Amino acid sequence: MKIIIVGAGEVGFHIASHLARENKEVVMIDQDAEAIRRVSDHLDVQTLIGPGNSPVILEDAGIRDAEILLAVTNSDETNLVACLMADVLSPVTKKLARLRSADYDRYHEVFSENAPHIDTVINPEIEVVKTIERMMSVPGAVDVGDFAGGRVKSVSIRLDETTPLAGTRLMDLPGWFKGPRPLIFSIMRDEETIIPTGKDRLLPGDLIYFIVEQGNLIDTLKQFNKHADPIRRVLIVGGGRIGSRLAQRLESLPVQVKIIEKNPKKCDRLAEQLNKPVVLCGDGSDQDLLREENVQDTDVVITLTGDEETNILSSLLAKRLGAKKTITQISKFSYFPLMLTIGIEQVVDPRLSAINTILQHIRRGKVLSAMSIKGEEAEVLEAIALETSDIVGKPLKNISFPKGMLVTTILRGEEVIIPSGESIVEPGDRIIIFGRREAIPKIEKILAVKLEYF
Repeated sequence: MKIIIVGAGEVGFHIASHLARENKEVVMIDQDAEAIRRVSDHLDVQTLIGPGNSPVILEDAGIRDAEILLAVTNSDETNLVACLMADVLSPVTKKLARLRSADYDRYHEVFSENAPHIDTVINPEIEVVKTIERMMSVPGAVDVGDFAGGRVKSVSIRLDETTPLAGTRLMDLPGWFKGPRPLIFSIMRDEETIIPTGKDRLLPGDLIYFIVEQGNLIDTLKQFNKHADPIRRVLIVGGGRIGSRLAQRLESLPVQVKIIEKNPKKCDRLAEQLNKPVVLCGDGSDQDLLREENVQDTDVVITLTGDEETNILSSLLAKRLGAKKTITQISKFSYFPLMLTIGIEQVVDPRLSAINTILQHIRRGKVLSAMSIKGEEAEVLEAIALETSDIVGKPLKNISFPKGMLVTTILRGEEVIIPSGESIVEPGDRIIIFGRREAIPKIEKILAVKLEYF
């Protein structure tokens, strides 16, 4: 698979890094020589210095042989023209573009049906708002992923000392759950990713990932001493594009929303745009202001300013003053490993949300959704099993899967099956697969060659 990436910023760099590890042919284009030098120094990919919307540069990059063009520069207009040129030079190349401006929101479908025929438009701000909404839907979770239209969730939680299940072997879990028990498919312990067996024990401090049906979610969380109380009060710090988008989405819900924004002009704009949320002009890192607004009674504080230090400080202050939960926007990937150390678990990044969406659309096979977990150490994929697949018609225990891969769920019509070794996949089933980073190329080969007939 040959992929051309226009834009060597954080999104482009991390997508290229992801794909290079999987031995895909990647060509990176950017006008910034320093950005290209960074790519050349760290990644095994081909690079070109020049405008990615130039037909000459695209020809030099081999656009006619590329399966995918990914336009992710910081300029929406550059991304649009790059896709237009690709559409002229190589109509069969699949095109994905990052468009951040809200001005283009209503035209996403137009861009698909007409020139430049963009197959997928990704707006990082929309994607991060969706991520925040998923986190809010499961207050006790570190991360949440939706599959099968939300019927099945991938949930990660941190086990603490009060968890009754601490010290329990996985093979003994059925005795704890009255109904269907969740499938724990991964444990993160001391920065190590573990695919557990029945003999492994759950320990305090573990970050565990499990698959659960939406209908069983609340009862499952209770067993882990996590209580998903409904969110009624939300405080948003930062009234920029993401903050305003989130507030608009929350207007239709029975929640009380306040927004703190320090820029008076933005406050005026927010007051005009929003009907229900209360707009406060001030500094979200001001302890006195947080106290005045009764932050201790707030169910979740979401810090979304353009400055990550302010976001971190505001979240820490809110937690110290009694807020039940915080969600913090971070822009530097290097900060992510440090967050738990300072007491912040729920973090979001528009670029990381965009990367998850992009991965879904560049995977081979009938991949319906994809989610990176633990800083891209692993992925959870949802795919369709077709009649041509070797995975169909035989017990899972008799199939030779690559090391680091686990089939976590089979969805058959309205039925959700947590599989055992005796489970059999049928044609048309949706399957949810967990895979370590090193197993992804083999999983993708299975999805492309066996699950999909060419």
